[in-house]
Amino acid sequence: MSSSPERNDRRPSQDRGRASGWKGRRGRPAGDVAAWLWGRHAVLAALANPLRSAPIRLLATVERARELPVGTSGLRTEILPPAEIARALPPGAAHQGLALKTPPLEPSDIDAVATPAGGLILVLDQVTDPQNVGAIFRSAAAFGARAIVLQERHAPPLAGALAKAAAGAIERVPHVRAVNLSRALDALADRGWRAIGLDAEAPASLAETLDARPTALVLGSEGEGLRRLVAEHCDALARIPMAGGFESLNVAAAAAVALYEAARPR
Repeated sequence: MSSSPERNDRRPSQDRGRASGWKGRRGRPAGDVAAWLWGRHAVLAALANPLRSAPIRLLATVERARELPVGTSGLRTEILPPAEIARALPPGAAHQGLALKTPPLEPSDIDAVATPAGGLILVLDQVTDPQNVGAIFRSAAAFGARAIVLQERHAPPLAGALAKAAAGAIERVPHVRAVNLSRALDALADRGWRAIGLDAEAPASLAETLDARPTALVLGSEGEGLRRLVAEHCDALARIPMAGGFESLNVAAAAAVALYEAARPR
């Protein structure tokens, strides 16, 4: 990992292998097949999203069924008591009277979300906790991020607890599934984006490092932070200054702070 927030040794584009023409793979992580969404905001947003494939099954209490759009996707709504809905879902799912079984959202490719360059993109390096990823989607929607780049494998499916925590934001913020984040960062660089990695040990603060250029904010896992190779593909590393003896923030909280700070120059 670089000891300086600025990196001036970026490889020229002709040395990046296939990165300059990389589209981003339209793959899905293992297990990302038709799955349940639950919670009022998550289900209503999914039903309203024209990019979703036809849902498979819709469960609702009598009260929540009144909130559903007329002729919802041509799907018959199963009216059930709360306990019956709960039995169809994982233990502890706070369904709020609505549950939807649906095919997963199709990921976008890098060109679709990064061209023309402008605004903010989030890149998540091995952030695997569904609640955290869901909260990050919610913050990304709140602060107008263009997209979130996730790993194809070391990232959870956009369903279940993640979708509940996102409160409908997975329907609003496009996502890309990347096989290799280093190549994804090179592809963003080729399209005019500046990558800033969050690192608690970086000498410069995020406020000092940010400017109005198109920016990809790169966040690592809570335990390990950014992996070395991913950090080396960032143009700068920056920290969120903290007082009170804390060394780091929860990754979802750090994403919210970083998005707010990055949105200010824009």
